[in-house]
Amino acid sequence: MQRFKNKICLVTGATSGIGRAVAVQMGREGGCVAILGRDAADGKEVVREIKAAGSEAIFINVDLGRDASLQGAVRKVLATWGRIDVLVSNAALMTYKPLLKLDPKDWDQVMNVNLRALFRLSQLCLPHMKRGAIVAVSSVHAHQTTPNVVPYAASKGAIEAFVRGLSLEIPHTHARINAVAPGAVDTPMLWSNPNVKSGKEKITGQVGTPNELAAAICFMASPEANFINGTTLVVDGGRLAAL
Repeated sequence: MQRFKNKICLVTGATSGIGRAVAVQMGREGGCVAILGRDAADGKEVVREIKAAGSEAIFINVDLGRDASLQGAVRKVLATWGRIDVLVSNAALMTYKPLLKLDPKDWDQVMNVNLRALFRLSQLCLPHMKRGAIVAVSSVHAHQTTPNVVPYAASKGAIEAFVRGLSLEIPHTHARINAVAPGAVDTPMLWSNPNVKSGKEKITGQVGTPNELAAAICFMASPEANFINGTTLVVDGGRLAAL
């Protein structure tokens, strides 16, 4: 299956976890993939894996909280391949403090990486898309959440509202935008969560794999999902149904 053959795909948070699995899957399906992240060693490893599958890939070290860094990343993709067909906004941060003890700088950092980066990358990429696709990675925390992660939950809820609103502004013949909301996924973010470690957040039901989320995200980004626009696909192993 070569759903992304000759497609130019930009994936944030692509050096580990879900983002890495998405980037590798798109590369295996013929996509030219821009790996956006902070860890150069991991990024270069993902590039090697994609190139070994016969596709093109580049790593771009990017700070999603800095506008100049986002602009530079998009310029590099355009200089390399001339256009953008797919944007997957996956990178995310969490905080683990009660809101009343939260430093406003921590709130701003979460919003910059989780939400503002989606906004700016959409602005920067859309002019270079034709029948493109944007997939934003949300979370079940947008629907049911736990204490001490208010900025994360708020950012994910805003992502889903952003997707609904932007889908009404762009002709679907130009680009589609959707979200995927994962449940518990076997990534470092899950197991390093102090709420999970302490038992405040109970992991009930299945724990997904990055590859299982990549399958859903790649579907939403592919031509197979051409009739899906402005919505959120929950991929959680039935977790929300049990909450």
